[in-house]
Amino acid sequence: MTATTDVRGAAASRSQDQQRHGRSTNVMNGGSPLIWFGALIVVALTLGPVLYGVLSGFRTNAQLAESPAGLPDPWVLSNYSGVLSNPSFWKYALNSTIIAVITTALVVICGVMAAYPLARYKFKWREGIYMVFVLGLLFPATVAIIPLFILISKDLQMGNTWWGIALPQAAFALPVTIVILRPFLQAIPDELEEAAQLDGASRIGFFWRILLPLSGPGLVTVGVLAFVGSWNAYLLPLLLLQSETKTLPLGVADFSSEHASDMAGVFAFTSLAMIPALVFFLAMQKRIVSGLQGAVKG
Repeated sequence: MTATTDVRGAAASRSQDQQRHGRSTNVMNGGSPLIWFGALIVVALTLGPVLYGVLSGFRTNAQLAESPAGLPDPWVLSNYSGVLSNPSFWKYALNSTIIAVITTALVVICGVMAAYPLARYKFKWREGIYMVFVLGLLFPATVAIIPLFILISKDLQMGNTWWGIALPQAAFALPVTIVILRPFLQAIPDELEEAAQLDGASRIGFFWRILLPLSGPGLVTVGVLAFVGSWNAYLLPLLLLQSETKTLPLGVADFSSEHASDMAGVFAFTSLAMIPALVFFLAMQKRIVSGLQGAVKG
């Protein structure tokens, strides 16, 4: 009788453990309806305006006036084809691409070269210098927009050039770049550097041949963030760029003011302007997440 009771008790205990494990598994897998409801709300608030703008570009102005929240019926392609056949759109896109590429190259190269000694070398003011970059996170470019305008346009005579935009954008992107890259470089074992030195590699050789390839996820992360930030920049290009050197955000503003009555065309222009940065960010999403995880672990 006692053995039978013990068996039943053990079976009941296992059943309770399985039920608890099942509930915990459902919670970890996001099985809670409340979690799904919250996620749907976030997705709707995030993607709703984007989808509305893209779909509105497939409608006519009459459809927008009659039913602002309706779907295209029929679907109209003339708005997007008109933007794609507009030479100004491609001129704006070329300027944005060149400035973003220059900014990204400066951020990655200067950022990793600045983070390397702060991570691998030991000197007296290392942490103090690092804190200067950390404090730089508190000062966005908008705070120094007037001094930047005077410095670049008056002193450096770079007011209407690609470099005049890329240089300050890279400078203000360096703090977050160094904060992300430093843990990556610190996480590389010292034994690996010692082994490379025993094989005859200098510190510069170790930096180029071993450290940079191992820091690939972090470099991709800061590169993508710099590219997207440069592509979406508005205030600094607004003050420094004119006519032929304007970027896509400025082109959107100009197109909106010139074609204020053509709302469907404005939606199409805006949607096409945001597609490159959106596609680039989504394509690199996994690399960005892995890069940020590596920085936190480091």
